[in-house]
Amino acid sequence: MPWIKLVHIVALVSWCGALLYLPVMLAQSARGAPRFAPASPPMPRFVYNSLATPAALFAIVSGTLLFLVQGLAGGWLVLKLLAVTGMVLAHGTTGWLLLRLEQGEARGVAGGAMAAWGLAATCMLVVVGLVLVKPAL
Repeated sequence: MPWIKLVHIVALVSWCGALLYLPVMLAQSARGAPRFAPASPPMPRFVYNSLATPAALFAIVSGTLLFLVQGLAGGWLVLKLLAVTGMVLAHGTTGWLLLRLEQGEARGVAGGAMAAWGLAATCMLVVVGLVLVKPAL
């Protein structure tokens, strides 16, 4: 079962990186930062569809498999799942802000992106903290 844990960690690191990077890209785009070349695909959409979403799905599925295979349970797990729910909320918010930006509605995107960044970062710190203190709980 170590391979499940490896997939979970790699997917989680990729997802977390994307959740921290995407809001910054969206905020810069909303503030009128230089655009990419017209022939190239927009970078925020590419990162969201090709990296963040698949990584999120792999992280959630592999984490669920770890939970089922190892029979993990406890109060720490409930708190961790709440933090993961916050990360999913930040992921969804980032997708919604990306849609707004693509539709030409840049108003409020920068502030919303930074709020999503803050939520994601806080939830990530909670997850890491809970995993590190798990044996004590």
